[in-house]
Amino acid sequence: MKVSGKVAMVTGAAQGLGKAFAASLLANGAKVVISDVNSETGEATLKEFQDKYGEDNVLFVKTDVTSQADMEATFQQVRARFGGLDIMSNNAGIMGETSDLWEKAVDVNLKGVIRGTNLALDMMRQDKGGRGGVIVNTASIAGLMVVPTAAVYCATKHGVIGFSRSWAASPVCTDNGVRVNALCPSFVDTAMVPPESEAGEELKTFLDEHGLMSVEYVAEGFMDLVQDDARNGAVLKMGQIVGKVYVEY
Repeated sequence: MKVSGKVAMVTGAAQGLGKAFAASLLANGAKVVISDVNSETGEATLKEFQDKYGEDNVLFVKTDVTSQADMEATFQQVRARFGGLDIMSNNAGIMGETSDLWEKAVDVNLKGVIRGTNLALDMMRQDKGGRGGVIVNTASIAGLMVVPTAAVYCATKHGVIGFSRSWAASPVCTDNGVRVNALCPSFVDTAMVPPESEAGEELKTFLDEHGLMSVEYVAEGFMDLVQDDARNGAVLKMGQIVGKVYVEY
């Protein structure tokens, strides 16, 4: 897909990976809706992007991906402002293994991706007046392996991969010009990775084996999944040491 002139939406875009994805899309000529539950950081990111890419090319909408009403309202703003949607990045995610957080982790990491994918597909599919498009769901290397210290996070990311690949194979997508891919980075230099002083031995060992990627490097993989029209149902594993590897099933 040629990104220039297309309309994109990125969840969890106030900082970290989502911000890097949005920046890459804007740099390549897309119009982008950045959404995040953190309005203060989101507004700061909006100002930064408007100064660099132009006020007419970017919009921030405070959105809680766990709320159907919030998400529907955001998609309505996408249509009202830009007339449709071509690229969807379901990126919002959290860690949460404790008894008071695990359900929220499922709500954000898995149900949020399902909600965003379904709403994006409804806007993109050609039999409903859409232009087709591509959906890239942020999973994790944790969706491809066992993670004893993060069972809930691991489960949600396995779910994202299975969900994405299943939609990609559905005639609803293949007959209506919509591709669905999953991005599986290992550790990235974001706020989700604790500082070395707080990291346990298992995390330190994993970082030694896989390295710590920059958000800009992961954004390169994201853009590959967006731009390569041959990629549908693709699962891209990324690591600082292993590089970019498409997982074969």
